[in-house]
Amino acid sequence: VQLQASGGGLVQAGGYLRLSCAASGRADSSYTMAWFRQAPGKEREFVAGIRLNGATSYADSVRGRFTISRDNAKSAVYLQMNSLNPEDTALYYCARSYSGAIISGSPQRYSFWGRGTLVTVSS
Repeated sequence: VQLQASGGGLVQAGGYLRLSCAASGRADSSYTMAWFRQAPGKEREFVAGIRLNGATSYADSVRGRFTISRDNAKSAVYLQMNSLNPEDTALYYCARSYSGAIISGSPQRYSFWGRGTLVTVSS
C-alpha cells in the first residue's frame, strides 16, 4: 500500500487548507485512516481519524476546526482545516491502521504511512 499526501502550503492565520491522501496498491478501504502531524522538535501527534463507517475522532486541539472525510470508492481521505493558527504548522502525514475496528491515537497502531505534506501558518 502506498499513501500519497498533498495539499500542504503556506497560509495566513485564520485561513484554510484541504489535505488529500490517495492510497494505491492493496488499498483496502476497510481500515481506519488517520492524519498525524509533527512539528519541529516535537513528537508525532494524532490529528484525526475515520473508520470505514464514517465514525470520526479528533484531537482536542483541532476539534471544531478540522474535518476528516473519506471517499472509499477513490481510496482517498481528506482533511479540511479551517481557522488555522501558527500552532498548526507541521508536517502532516496520512496513515492506515492495522485495524478497522477502532480509531487509535497511537502511531504504533498504524502500518502504512505516506510522505508528509508541509503546512505552514504565518501569523
